[in-house]
Amino acid sequence: MRIYNTLTKKVEEFKPIDKNIVKMYVCGPTVYDHSHIGHGRVYVFYDFLERYLRYKGYDVIKTINITDIDDKMIKRAREMGISVKKLSEIMTQSFLEDYTNLNCLIPEYMPRATHHINNMINIISKLVEKKYAYIVNGDVYFNVSKFKNYGELSHQNIDKLRAGHRIEPGEGKKDPLDFALWKSRKPGEPYWKTPWGEGRPGWHIECTAMSMKLLGQTLDIHGGGEDLIFPHHENEKTQSEAYTGKRFVNHWIHVGLVKLGGKEMSKSTGNIILLKEALSKYGSDTLRIMYLKTHYRSPLEFTWEKLEEAKNIQEKLRRTYNLIKEAIPNPDPTEEENLNEIDEIWRNILDALDNDLNTPLAISELMRLTNHLTKLIASNKITTKIKERAIKIFEDTKFIFGLKLESKLETDAKRLIELLIEIRRKLRDKKEYELADYIRDRLKEIGVYLEDKGMETTYHLA
Repeated sequence: MRIYNTLTKKVEEFKPIDKNIVKMYVCGPTVYDHSHIGHGRVYVFYDFLERYLRYKGYDVIKTINITDIDDKMIKRAREMGISVKKLSEIMTQSFLEDYTNLNCLIPEYMPRATHHINNMINIISKLVEKKYAYIVNGDVYFNVSKFKNYGELSHQNIDKLRAGHRIEPGEGKKDPLDFALWKSRKPGEPYWKTPWGEGRPGWHIECTAMSMKLLGQTLDIHGGGEDLIFPHHENEKTQSEAYTGKRFVNHWIHVGLVKLGGKEMSKSTGNIILLKEALSKYGSDTLRIMYLKTHYRSPLEFTWEKLEEAKNIQEKLRRTYNLIKEAIPNPDPTEEENLNEIDEIWRNILDALDNDLNTPLAISELMRLTNHLTKLIASNKITTKIKERAIKIFEDTKFIFGLKLESKLETDAKRLIELLIEIRRKLRDKKEYELADYIRDRLKEIGVYLEDKGMETTYHLA
């Protein structure tokens, strides 16, 4: 399996530190607002990457952090007239809803920055002790001039970078490129106590503290949108390697941006489409196919027409899958020839994914497979072996690409059952047990069985 490494600007053979375990850290959302479809591309790609690594036999330990304290959080909370903590609770829940509705696997860890403040303080203290950082009136800055490889990840000349930056009034930086590890307390802001005074962490130090605490000092994969390469990931790499003296990440992977009307999506300009809107209209399969039809390193220009194209692909995959499952096997003398073609297409799909995760080519081959299977169905050439092979390929495809391949009717039926379960839970909260039992019994009559565990309810179909 070969993947492009932002650090080396080359497609490289992927080899984890432990041959059976992949430690992956993905920069998650700053929870100051709802996720838009640009965020969705990042969520889906790294979910797809985790799924494919798992398919190849790796045990993936994935961490997606939640930034719940930074300048944007403080500004947004003030605008809404609520605390930063309350804003975090609302928007974290919104993120989790979008993430699960995209059919993404729940990561091993989903840490919140505010839960790792002590780790940040310890790392900053060590950087100060090692002379990589300095304190100015309660602020702590990383001294970029002390780190010889600054600019290595983003491939930028440090002198040119310095020329494009300036020290803002009130900042105590020694160098325009120096970045804040800790910010001194300001009126009305959340704060924590440290050896150098009260304040809050800078953005970059959060990820260093969380990733090292949960995954160790060297990661196999670190990812996020390409807009994070500089300054966030550059600064994160710099402070981490200064702290440990070790390589921080072996494989940096970044996803291209989603554009709307030729412009980068931005909450500040209002040039966005919320994930919730797209999901409510098209569902997770269609969005995932739309994202993966464009190579992950290329920019994606969003249009509703692209979602329609993805919807047609999803429908074709779903119909073929269902027809194969329902097909009655027949003997056919050309079975071996057809099996060979099916196997060749599947090898092409896996080869495409092994070559820098070429999902557009893989999806094209999937369409070729559905065309071939549709012809076999029409001519009654589905044998037992072909049926078994095709079903296995579709099941593997569903897992790798994170698809459900359900019709809108099937999806809506599930949502209706979940809604009835929610209504029943509220009735039980109010001790209206007779009506709650009535809902349970009527659902049972149509083959939907509810199982209560305390106040939580699960269901299965007869």
